[in-house]
Amino acid sequence: MTEPDIVCEGLVRIFAVADIEVQALQGLDLRIDRGELVALVGASGSGKSTLLSILSALDAPTAGKATVAGRDLTTLSARQRVDYRREVVGFVWQQTARNLLPYLSAEENVQLARAIGGDRSNPARAKELLELTGVAAVAARRPAELSGGQQQRVAIAVALANDPRVLLADEPTGDLDEHATADVLATFETVNRELGTTALIVTHDAAVSEHVQRTVQIRDGRTSTEVLRSTHTDDEGREHTVAQEFVVLDKVGRMQLPSEYLTRLSLRERVRLELNPDHVGVWPGDAGASAGAGAGAPQPPTRRALREQAEHAAQGEQKGATDE
Repeated sequence: MTEPDIVCEGLVRIFAVADIEVQALQGLDLRIDRGELVALVGASGSGKSTLLSILSALDAPTAGKATVAGRDLTTLSARQRVDYRREVVGFVWQQTARNLLPYLSAEENVQLARAIGGDRSNPARAKELLELTGVAAVAARRPAELSGGQQQRVAIAVALANDPRVLLADEPTGDLDEHATADVLATFETVNRELGTTALIVTHDAAVSEHVQRTVQIRDGRTSTEVLRSTHTDDEGREHTVAQEFVVLDKVGRMQLPSEYLTRLSLRERVRLELNPDHVGVWPGDAGASAGAGAGAPQPPTRRALREQAEHAAQGEQKGATDE
């Protein structure tokens, strides 16, 4: 089988602020296969931007391992990191000023990126990329003459200039309106479909999840849930999109239940588990809160109930012996 393009194992990143240590990533695991289009969503401070900095080789983890396109990022030298950013990954920032040079046209921005990467042949490639991203008509215009959505689509073309294996995007629609956002996300879909480029979009915008095959949620420095989307055709030929949500289980058996589950069932501090042939039941650790599990839900016996059952059984045996 083809090796995945992105593999993170037990990633930890600790920042020291004055005398305080902040743990941005807390043993994060992530796997993205070749050709996947994935959105990484999470609240501010959840660790998603830190992860993107590590995957782009702009930062290094405190512990753990990150591999992109077969390269172990924790072992790269300074020179190898530069080559990695030129040849292996393309990057799209939220702020367009970080993506494009203001004094060059859209086409010249793409051509410059190709020249920096060492490829000065095939000058027509820049126009091909602009056509792919839907902005060939504005190839001669400078960034200031473009709309925000057009600037981001040119930025995607620049990120693809040297045919990277992986495309990384940090909040690419954060400064755009709804219409421009849809155009940019459609461009990512086109690039993924036409070129087979693996793409990871980091965002807090829930609308992004409708344009990707897989959405990974990050919470408190670890991946918590995933939503997988697939398209099925019914007997009448109509296509339907089916979304299934999963909880991520790491190598040591840890998982994060969705916040709404914790609130609705008053799950906190500790919970009770029951192992069944095909599933595991989870109940509030406080017996008084067990009503939140819903009417008719089976309740696992508490330690007190088990002890009382044992005492009753022992008393029954003693009574039987006395009667004899």
